[in-house]
Amino acid sequence: MKNFTTVLKIAPAFLLASSVMFGQEQDSTAKEKKIEEVVLIGYGKQKKTDLTGSITSISAKDFNPGVVSASQLIQGKTPGVQITNNSGAPGSGSSIRIRGVGSLNGSQSPLIVIDGVPQDFNGISGASDPLSLINPNDIQTFDILKDASSTAIYGNRASNGVILITTKQGSAGKLKVNFSTLASVSTKMGTVDVLDANEYKAFVNQVALTNTTVANNLSRLGSANTNWQNEIYQAGVGTDNNLALTGGIKGLPYRLSLGYNSQDGIVRTNSFKRTSLGLNLNPKFLDNHLSVNVNLKGTFTDNRFPAEGVIASATYFDPTQPIYSGNSNYGGYYEWLDPGSATGLNVNANANPLAQLDATRDVSSVWRGLGNIQLDYKFHFLPDLHFNVNAGYDYAKSNGAKTVSGLYKIGAADAGNYREYSQEKNNKLLETYLSYTKNISAIDTNVDIVGGYSYQNFYTETPYAVTYYGNRAPLPAGIDFATRNVLLSFYGRGIFTIANKYIVSASIRRDGSSRFYNGTRDNIWGNFPGVSVAWKINEEGFLKDITSINTLKLRAGWGKTGNQELNTGDYPAFANYTLSQPGAQYQFGSQYYYMFRPNIYNPILTWETTTTQNLGLDFGILNNRITGAVDLYTKKAENLLVKAPIAAGDLSNENVLNAGNMKTNGIEGNITFVPVKNETTTWEFSVNATHYNSKVTNLIQGANSSYFLPIGDISGGVGNKIQAHAVDHQPYSFLVYQQVYDTNGQPLSGVYVDRNGDGIINANDQYYYKSPQPDAIIGFNTKLNYKSWDFGFSARASIGNYVYNNAASNSSIQSLTTNNYLQNVYSSAAEYQFATPQFFSDIFVENASFVRLDNVNIGHNFKDVFGRGSSLRVYGMAQNVFVITKYSGIDPEVFNGIDNGYYQMPKVYSLGFNFQF
Repeated sequence: MKNFTTVLKIAPAFLLASSVMFGQEQDSTAKEKKIEEVVLIGYGKQKKTDLTGSITSISAKDFNPGVVSASQLIQGKTPGVQITNNSGAPGSGSSIRIRGVGSLNGSQSPLIVIDGVPQDFNGISGASDPLSLINPNDIQTFDILKDASSTAIYGNRASNGVILITTKQGSAGKLKVNFSTLASVSTKMGTVDVLDANEYKAFVNQVALTNTTVANNLSRLGSANTNWQNEIYQAGVGTDNNLALTGGIKGLPYRLSLGYNSQDGIVRTNSFKRTSLGLNLNPKFLDNHLSVNVNLKGTFTDNRFPAEGVIASATYFDPTQPIYSGNSNYGGYYEWLDPGSATGLNVNANANPLAQLDATRDVSSVWRGLGNIQLDYKFHFLPDLHFNVNAGYDYAKSNGAKTVSGLYKIGAADAGNYREYSQEKNNKLLETYLSYTKNISAIDTNVDIVGGYSYQNFYTETPYAVTYYGNRAPLPAGIDFATRNVLLSFYGRGIFTIANKYIVSASIRRDGSSRFYNGTRDNIWGNFPGVSVAWKINEEGFLKDITSINTLKLRAGWGKTGNQELNTGDYPAFANYTLSQPGAQYQFGSQYYYMFRPNIYNPILTWETTTTQNLGLDFGILNNRITGAVDLYTKKAENLLVKAPIAAGDLSNENVLNAGNMKTNGIEGNITFVPVKNETTTWEFSVNATHYNSKVTNLIQGANSSYFLPIGDISGGVGNKIQAHAVDHQPYSFLVYQQVYDTNGQPLSGVYVDRNGDGIINANDQYYYKSPQPDAIIGFNTKLNYKSWDFGFSARASIGNYVYNNAASNSSIQSLTTNNYLQNVYSSAAEYQFATPQFFSDIFVENASFVRLDNVNIGHNFKDVFGRGSSLRVYGMAQNVFVITKYSGIDPEVFNGIDNGYYQMPKVYSLGFNFQF
């Protein structure tokens, strides 16, 4: 892969040197305050004090520092929003859930809108997280729309909430320069609790006394003492550099930014590099009647991924064997041999993890350009009437290649292999709307009305990727793939503020989606209404003179939203055919022909719908030294998309159906204290908490009470699944057997409770035991500023969430040796002494409640360092400082609730410098 970032790596240094001469004073306090007072609500904005829906706004000053992916900026900052890292690999991003589980088989991610451009829910090949392609340093605010009364304006993509991201903009005036640089070192949290060499030898020798298979393999024990996990991990070095130029040229405000981020993963060979360029122009014309906002963002990322399965290999490889064999075979690494095989290798044995890393080069490069121009015209003859046009284009292209050397075990069978892939995606947007805002003094009412139209076109093109082998011809080229999804929408909203006390807001969106086209237009259109009210109690006469009460507002809302993200392609309702791939051709005579295959489809498929009711209270007292909000809500999701078994005779044995219903009840709140605020010291402390309970209320019509949908693939066995969706249970509940213990509390191998009392232990004795859904999520944040010093930390707690420890369940006495090789086991194997793996025992469903200190930072600001108005902030920071938990694995925060070869979150230590001129 070519690397095009060489020039851009050194660009920040040259730009910094050339910009020092333009040093000017930068005062952003007023600008930050103005940003905080106004919140984006979708096709408009509103004062925080006038909000009727459940909306949270987080600005740059409250972001978590030092992150690679944009979503991590707000982790733990707001109630009702759970952000879980997908992996500890740099650039891997996070999974965002707003108010719990929103779907069973459909997407559960919120709609993300960047500078007015709604994003594709799916990423691109070669990039773990689409948000990692955006430079976090370019982001100014997150506005999070949580209830349906506020998200209904986004219609059939808003059931899981909406996040509006606004990037930083230019400001008129003289040139202002900001340059920041950060250096970091990442280390691992720990290692999986397997046996060390001495413990392993002792356990193998003990078992061999009563186990013939293990006794026959005693001679295979080595004499080394190798910690394979330590061998694959490294200290990952990183740097993050950002330069921003802000100012105005003859009435043209601008902001130009350049960023370069390089981060090595804690697993060897893993790395992430991102170069970004951003430009914002926001001039005004026609005596300020025409406002123009141009946003252009470009990123280029280089990724190198570690060998697939290397963490699991390091977990289980025999610790008594050396790293190297002492000869040059298989790259010089120790491997399990079998003289009778074609390659001389034991094909069933684990591969040497270090050999896996050396053998594999898996790289990708991703280009992304996101731009939009927004025109807002204030009519000369009626200044209260605005016409807004927003045209956007989001383009991404990826190229990747994976090479496996034939010199090593994992490539020996094919004498090596090579696969190159690519993908292109584009997202076109055109939106127009009219807005009318008028204060009608005669009736003491402010009116804000919006009505508009939206067109969005998503297109993806994926060329067929051929795999080449060293010892045989590749399969013939297959068929390239392309798909498109189009959305047409009409929307409107009215907000009426009466006497600055009573606020009524109502919206509706009518969406048409090509995904539900079945040859007719019967199912493509849907309506999504929302209504909310607010009462500013503090403006009433009986409270207005009480100066200690600054804000007291009661809110209530109702709305209906949809979810069209099916995870089943863009044509699930339309009869369509796919051309067969190589290896699936039909022979006529001596020729082989590609055949068209019919795909399973559901002509009556439609989107999921979620109806939400919300009741909230906002408060602020003692000159807003104590502020907060509390929300109660109920979500009822209907027509949930379920991939379920169907009757025989169709094109497949399963199809996507609108069959499930789910109900969620929740409460969330936040409170912020400012105990100290004077000329030299400001201390702010905030807590947010969330509790929700989701239950499936219906699945397949006509099914009996024992019906369930198995999900949650695990390692071990064939096709085993450990979770299930079932009526009257939480989604993703673990479906297991109840373990039986002896009088000493020792679990008995393969012995379970006969829960139905029929004298037989079978699948009818399984029960639903816990789930990854927490009982409570809590966030803690504090900031302390004393003169030129600043200090802050953020922490999170999750209570009542459970994780299935697949690394432990996959270990038993039988796991010690099979097929003429030895492998390591989880420490519980020596403790429980299970003869065979007991994958479905509830003993492996562990309490994963935790408290995590996410970030601690301290800094000092030096004023007038390079001249009047300039400043330098020096700061140190630690991330993922510690985790308190009873969970026996490395990290209790596992997104899907199944821990198996998880790339752990690193501990990160950083030193940064921020220059302002």
